[in-house]
Amino acid sequence: MSGIEPEAQEFLKRVMQTVSTGMLFLLLHMTFGLYFNWAFFEGTPRIGNIIYYIVFLASLAGLIYFYYRLWKGKL
Repeated sequence: MSGIEPEAQEFLKRVMQTVSTGMLFLLLHMTFGLYFNWAFFEGTPRIGNIIYYIVFLASLAGLIYFYYRLWKGKL
């Protein structure tokens, strides 16, 4: 990308990092939540459901923190 201005190059890099980490987050949670059936309760919550939602909330908080740092320019 030698023909692009440095500011535009940094902006596009941030956009690509945002999209790629968001897609990775969604793909992982779709796999474990939907395909392995950990996101759904069948009667009472099982230990797999509880662990899945704890990991989901922790990784969502990490993703939001990553986005915050990325767009504030601290990375």
